[in-house]
Amino acid sequence: MDKFVVHQGLVAPMDRENVDTDAIIPKQFLKSIKRTGFGPNLFDEWRYLDHGEPGQDPASRKPNPDFVLNQPRYTGASVLLARNNFGCGSSREHAPWALQQYGFRALIAPSFADIFFNNCFKNGVLPIVQPEAVVARLFDEVAAFPGYQLTIDLPRQVIVKPDGSELPFDVEPFRKDCLVGGLDDIGLTLRHADTIRSFEAARIAAKPWLNHRIV
Repeated sequence: MDKFVVHQGLVAPMDRENVDTDAIIPKQFLKSIKRTGFGPNLFDEWRYLDHGEPGQDPASRKPNPDFVLNQPRYTGASVLLARNNFGCGSSREHAPWALQQYGFRALIAPSFADIFFNNCFKNGVLPIVQPEAVVARLFDEVAAFPGYQLTIDLPRQVIVKPDGSELPFDVEPFRKDCLVGGLDDIGLTLRHADTIRSFEAARIAAKPWLNHRIV
């Protein structure tokens, strides 16, 4: 998992409430058994005018020119500004996979669905909760200033606006440490690899029959 320390990125506004995980990554794309390749199908039903299926070449699709991520001014955006209850619906982990693989590193909204919120941290995406009035003001600023960027300083737990003003945010210490260190659940386990190997060696030495395989 990529480390998240300080990130500066272009902001894209998703001006809809209750964006559910089926909108983030539609159900037909859950057929894949891989954890990669979901970025091109992020917000697929809003992003394209034609129906999408796994394996389609995005270049052959018909993009929706009115959808925010298809507008040239938001090309390369890595911070998504959203409204209340972002990520509601089913608990599919594919939703943060698609956001991360598209290029988003951080999400800012007044509230997130609980399971989606947890899944973001496990996949290197930082969900930041801000008061509704603050989010509304950010939407206004993004609309008013093309190329609007924010700097997110996770160690200091602040969002730095273009004028230098700062918006503090809360994050649980354990989740913060995992993101700063680039540690997902597998990475956390591998930190104890030497202890695990020692335990396994001692266990086999004490109970060698456990090492026998049934053919």
